Amino acid sequence: MTLATEEDTSKFERQRQEKLDQLRELGIDPYGTIYDGTEPAENIKRRFKDDDGTQQAKCAGRIVLLRDIGKLIFITLRDRSGTVQVGLSKNLLGRQWQLAKLLELGDIIGAAGKLGRTQTGEITIWVAEDGLTFLSKCLYQPPEKFHGLADVDKRYRQRFVDLWANPEVMERFKKRSAIVATIREFLSSRGFLEVETPMMQTIAGGAAAKPFVTHHNSLNMDLFLRISPELFLKRLLVGGMEKVFEINRNFRNEGLSRQHNPEFTMLEVYQAYGDYNVMMNLTEELISRCVGQHCAGGQVQFDDLRVDFSRPWPRLKYTELLREHSNCDIDNIDSIRTKARQLDLDEADMDDAVVVNEVFEAAVEDNLIDPVFVIDYPAALCPLAKRRKDDPRFAERFELFVAGMELANAYTELNDPVEQYDNFLTQLRGQEESITKMDTNYIAALKYGMPPAGGLGIGIDRLIMVLTGAASIRDVVLFPLLKPKQVQGQ
Repeated sequence: MTLATEEDTSKFERQRQEKLDQLRELGIDPYGTIYDGTEPAENIKRRFKDDDGTQQAKCAGRIVLLRDIGKLIFITLRDRSGTVQVGLSKNLLGRQWQLAKLLELGDIIGAAGKLGRTQTGEITIWVAEDGLTFLSKCLYQPPEKFHGLADVDKRYRQRFVDLWANPEVMERFKKRSAIVATIREFLSSRGFLEVETPMMQTIAGGAAAKPFVTHHNSLNMDLFLRISPELFLKRLLVGGMEKVFEINRNFRNEGLSRQHNPEFTMLEVYQAYGDYNVMMNLTEELISRCVGQHCAGGQVQFDDLRVDFSRPWPRLKYTELLREHSNCDIDNIDSIRTKARQLDLDEADMDDAVVVNEVFEAAVEDNLIDPVFVIDYPAALCPLAKRRKDDPRFAERFELFVAGMELANAYTELNDPVEQYDNFLTQLRGQEESITKMDTNYIAALKYGMPPAGGLGIGIDRLIMVLTGAASIRDVVLFPLLKPKQVQGQ
């Protein structure tokens, strides 16, 4: 496919502007008005009956294909549900034929008339006189022949074109919405209450990440876009909300990759009188429900991987996986540091626990394809989690891995205010940001008594990636953050 030059683009835009002027000369508003009483395109095709010549239809959408063959114009109209063919006949349209000849690819129109089939068998709305309504003029030339918007960068920057030029993109985002609705329904049916917590916080707490900083003018104070809602949600447990969840936006001032966007969506769930085993069961049931309702056959294709969601999902210890994939014992820190150097990790200025986890991430995670719960992390890495009573070196924490990606993270929540205070004071070398920030108000909440609880976070964007087979997080975020395009010549 040849690319249009700037001169060609300007020519196309001038031609479209001329058509817009002609519309106005005909007394037609090129940007329309209310057009109600329409029916989705797919519904129209589904209800059509060949033996009923009285069927009528009314639809609105964008022109994605236009064939002008003289006294007949055939249009493919696309709306949120799919496409339907529209037939414009000079004999049927009468005085509106002049309007029909001004239509172009990308224009948005309304069409009303009798339903029938063409000689090739295509279900078609044959527009009656006064049944053609112009709703919005497209002044830019759409992707050539509407074979799709292929330029990946342009697709992300112009998602508004990508959605109607590439039907599979629209389907992916419709599926995302449906999966999120399933999550809400699942949790609500189990007695969880959906809540909202602050997105601007005085302390960037609840996770190890670099925050975005903003300033409140009236209060003359810096605030942070939240990196996690965790500490606020656990305050609600103290207040007596025993089962809560939030589908929230988090912000982390970190790098971009196929798995990371600075603004991302998380599901966080907290249940009083539970623990990380309760959260494991909940996670497996929840994601299995999403797979069952939105993925055929219980398997998904993700990149070149075939992921099998068959239950039950294994629960494997962190230390065992480390030994299996790195040949290192967690108690032999010298061997782990040697392994880190072999993996080109700069371990010299890292605490032991950080080195261990760096090796785990580099040597183990890519091998975890089908769903697996990795359980019992080194306690030093988990300042908000309870330690195992039988071995306090490890925390009651799990992470769920699928296709080599972490999809979920959960703890048995630490509710001892003294121990939590001591953990807040801990700083580990080798992390860009401290694991925790001191939040004295949260400590005060714990002193009132927080019930034993399990807490869970699931990365919605990554979950959608896996369940839709999207290669990049940018493919499942409608408007991903992108570096501004440089002005030509700079």
